[in-house]
Amino acid sequence: MIDRATIDRIYAAANIVDIVSDYVTLKKKGMNYQACCPFHNEKTPSFVVSPSKGVFKCFGCGKGGNAVTFVMEQENVSYPEALKMVAKRYGIQVEER
Repeated sequence: MIDRATIDRIYAAANIVDIVSDYVTLKKKGMNYQACCPFHNEKTPSFVVSPSKGVFKCFGCGKGGNAVTFVMEQENVSYPEALKMVAKRYGIQVEER
């Protein structure tokens, strides 16, 4: 089990635009970023990433969440595994109890 303080550090460090950009080509649209959804096939972009809120949302398929849930969905991993992947990216040491 990962302690709450470590989880909070991971969420504070995670930049959703950087993480999503590893999987999808984002285009800036006003304050947000937009792309075609990586979770389903579409021709017009309905996938929006909000850096100020730290969330993503697809208005086509309805999926949404934060940087960790995006990694969970994209990599098909569990919550603790996704936390570890994001922590590794930002150099955060994860110690489990």
